[in-house]
Amino acid sequence: MLNFGVLTALFLEVCILTGTANAKTALKAAKKIEQDVSAIDINMGCPKEFSLKGGMGAALLKKPETIKEILTTLVKNVSIPVTCKIRLLPDMEDNIKLVQLIQDTGVSALGIHGRLTEERPRHPNRNHIIKSLTDILHIPVIANGGSKEILHYSDIDKFRESCGASSVMIARAAEWNTSIFRSDGPLPVKDVVKEYIKVALDMDNGFVNTKYCILMMMRSDMDQQEGLDTQDSKGLEELCDIWGMSDYLKKVTMERKAKQDQVDKYLGVKRRKLEDGKYCIEMPIRFYKKDYPVSISPKLKLYEWTKRNHVVKPNYLTTERTQDRCFKCVMELENVCYTSTFWEKSKQLAEQAAAIVGLTVLNEDDGRKPDIESANDDVISVWRREFQDDTIYRHKVGNSGKDGNSNMVASSGDKVDDNKTVTCDISNENCTESNKKKCS
Repeated sequence: MLNFGVLTALFLEVCILTGTANAKTALKAAKKIEQDVSAIDINMGCPKEFSLKGGMGAALLKKPETIKEILTTLVKNVSIPVTCKIRLLPDMEDNIKLVQLIQDTGVSALGIHGRLTEERPRHPNRNHIIKSLTDILHIPVIANGGSKEILHYSDIDKFRESCGASSVMIARAAEWNTSIFRSDGPLPVKDVVKEYIKVALDMDNGFVNTKYCILMMMRSDMDQQEGLDTQDSKGLEELCDIWGMSDYLKKVTMERKAKQDQVDKYLGVKRRKLEDGKYCIEMPIRFYKKDYPVSISPKLKLYEWTKRNHVVKPNYLTTERTQDRCFKCVMELENVCYTSTFWEKSKQLAEQAAAIVGLTVLNEDDGRKPDIESANDDVISVWRREFQDDTIYRHKVGNSGKDGNSNMVASSGDKVDDNKTVTCDISNENCTESNKKKCS
């Protein structure tokens, strides 16, 4: 019920539950998130109409070959554990065949909800059926459907034991009061709501979803004034006023505005100290080939600078993002790293952009044609106005200068440095783990 940002703030590890009706689509989605979650769970038990009509959720229970294809494809092609969740079928023999088929796909665990597709929470959960299925499997079984039995922390283990399962999956009981996981007993719901609002505000969770989650928590106390007022609330300010969280909302809003003002002021220019002690300069810079003469490029201009100043030539580490074949480059020069915030369509564009960042810091001409205006100009102006005097990035510029023009000529390909390319399998703008400290 929470958005992904809220989930990652609350837990050290996140398993994403997703629905699918097609193995290829499932794999495509999984590859986009596999570096951001700890496991992928395929929902093959959702009884909702939208899910059934889409061929997802419990609709898959009648399509064992599709189940096999989806799970086998995921297990073979992602680097994290794959699990799935099912509901029960009316016939016990069908249940046995289904769980054994799922086990044979290589999944790491199986979640079993103890109701049929057409049944709802008012119907009893068949814990004894879950236990019978658990007894014939050698993979962990996660018992589900016991929220009505779980009022205190100790009830969780009682439910697990009644199902013979290795663990328990809780939905509604956790939505009603997340402190159900406290071994000392649950906290008052109103206290939980206030803590939830803090997290929701910190993570910029939307009003509609925040209100929904609060109403879920207030289900048995909906007749209290806070519950009635929450039902009628129309916006985040009103919601925070109801729960005495207006001051916290103002605090978060001011902090967020200050951060945005800083971003606006610096136009995305960043300077960071990396784990290895080096500094990294990052700018939203792009290389526009039409702005440069055929025989001149930023990489060439930077190489000329290193020759004039007797400096070791720059090293370019280029990362390829596999899902869209885009590239990002980190250029290192004298223990300082330079990179653009953009992922580019080619290795060449990414490396040229990183070279422009380096030349900007060095206050050097990047080779652009005379009198050409560029979308990079505002960013370069911000650097010179806000950062240029920082001695960290001055390099050994004693012999440098724009009057030291070189006659060196090379093609725009510039094979004048040691380039390396690595592969990045992730969907957000971070490098692989081994290169994380060099690529944002």
